[in-house]
Amino acid sequence: MAQINTADKEISVKIVYYGPALSGKTTNLLYVHQRITSKDKTDLISIATEGDRTLYFDFLPLVTDIIPGFKTCFQLYTVPGQVHYNATRKLVLQGVDGIVFVADSQWPRQNDNVESLFNLKENLSEYGLTIRDIPYVLEYNKRDLPDAAMIEYMEYLINREEVKVPVFPAVAITGEGVFDVLNAISRMVIAKILKEINVEQK
Repeated sequence: MAQINTADKEISVKIVYYGPALSGKTTNLLYVHQRITSKDKTDLISIATEGDRTLYFDFLPLVTDIIPGFKTCFQLYTVPGQVHYNATRKLVLQGVDGIVFVADSQWPRQNDNVESLFNLKENLSEYGLTIRDIPYVLEYNKRDLPDAAMIEYMEYLINREEVKVPVFPAVAITGEGVFDVLNAISRMVIAKILKEINVEQK
């Protein structure tokens, strides 16, 4: 849940990029980090391993004045994709305000997408949450590759909630769709926070 400090007029928001190994989670954050101005970012923390590009998490706080009267800090995280890092994935999800699920569009990776989404739901359940409780978008990455599955097929596999979530085709390595995804999830998270603030103030 967002950390709201009414005394200092600060709100901290945590957005987690989730998905299978090498689907493009880290690539998204690298692109965002490279494109924003120096005054709006801190260093990107990344720990790479031989088996997966992210062992623990990437942390990129973006400070904006998107909520009038408050300084809003967006903390962007990724999780390691490999199964044996599940304890870390679960830890990173703690206190999450919004989720970007980065799916790999390649045909051979469709089962990995399904398994990773199932894992996400399992880990959220450990905190008493469902995917419907949290602002959530889908990024279908690597749309430029010749073996990319049809979007309709990917929708059938992983966008099967009663209310379908927003979907964004992307090519994270070139930046295509990256900021569309970030803007969408940010708006959804902020809308939820504003609603919660209004409820608390009544």
